Amino acid sequence: MQIQFAERIRTLPPYLFAAIDQMKKEAVSKGADLIDLSIGDPDIPTPKHIVEAMKRAVENPEHHRYPSYEGMFSYREAVAKWYKRRFNVDLDPEKEVLSLIGSKEGIGHIPLAFVDPGDIVLVPSPGYPVYPVGTKFAGGIPYFMPLKEENSFLPDLDAIPEEICKKAKLIFINYPNNPTAALANEDFYRKVIEFAKKYNTVVCHDAAYSEIYFEEKPLSFMQIEGAKEVGVEFHSLSKTYNMTGWRVGYVVGNSKIISGLGKVKTNLDSGVFQAIQEASIVALQTDDMILKSIRDTYRERRDILCEGLEAAGFEFKKPLATFYVWVKVPRGTNSIDFVGKLLKKAEVLCTPGVGFGEHGEGFVRFALTQPKERIKEAVQRIRRVMEDD
Repeated sequence: MQIQFAERIRTLPPYLFAAIDQMKKEAVSKGADLIDLSIGDPDIPTPKHIVEAMKRAVENPEHHRYPSYEGMFSYREAVAKWYKRRFNVDLDPEKEVLSLIGSKEGIGHIPLAFVDPGDIVLVPSPGYPVYPVGTKFAGGIPYFMPLKEENSFLPDLDAIPEEICKKAKLIFINYPNNPTAALANEDFYRKVIEFAKKYNTVVCHDAAYSEIYFEEKPLSFMQIEGAKEVGVEFHSLSKTYNMTGWRVGYVVGNSKIISGLGKVKTNLDSGVFQAIQEASIVALQTDDMILKSIRDTYRERRDILCEGLEAAGFEFKKPLATFYVWVKVPRGTNSIDFVGKLLKKAEVLCTPGVGFGEHGEGFVRFALTQPKERIKEAVQRIRRVMEDD
């Protein structure tokens, strides 16, 4: 029997983080003392009070049955209260909040609700690989918006050809940004809203890193007047509360857009395990001093990495948010070759910028997801490699 994949699978590039996992396995199998600064998976444990809430919730037999597709009302209400407290944004938990099995699930599925074959979706480059993949799965065509350093890693909406704008059904934006760590301001969000109204384009803002910040608090797209008329905002408990493995998130905003995504979810999944939702309610009520402690840990790591990379001669902008540092590769090399060089000579793994899209070439991304002692060691190894060249 011949097994043949569908075209949508055959034409996909290798998933970036799966490829990195393979590189990691090969290095470790050869005995490398690998320092992995590639994937953004927090090494800090989930706060204890959230784990304890999960233990209690798991024992409740009511949670052992199928959960609702849209999420428990109490969970959606907790999300709405968190948005009011954090951003002063009013949300109707019944119609303007939807639970997700992590924000990745919602981001990957939303094109299925709004994109027909041949429709255009505006996608940042560099950007999270799920934006173009979800688009292609829906039969859409990604149009890549370059995120350039000279534009503060914001897409230039005025540079998009008019014929593309008219066909654009969705636009993905993501701030604080992965991988560049850039922030967006009110003026940019207002411009996005104007664009969306002019071209009848649904805005999908990925705000997964809004609570990993240092010198200033990032804005929510939903804070800007008119945002709820044109779009939604995806969020996750993964990064904020170190709950990546729990797979829980949510989307908020325009009720009609959310109902469209809800129809997709109704047919494709059975919702988030209710015990996780119960624990997530506790997470959303977490005292900010706990979150400040997490941010302080990342800030210390950021400063160690940035000081070391600067001393080694690298060019970059010190991140104000996220737990990433977006660094220019040395002249005369490309991002994949440079990652290979650091892996081979320093046993340090980072992520090639080109893996986030064509316009990520020339950069690599370091993640602050190792203890500070390991980051210090990584910096020393990298400096030795650079000095030997």
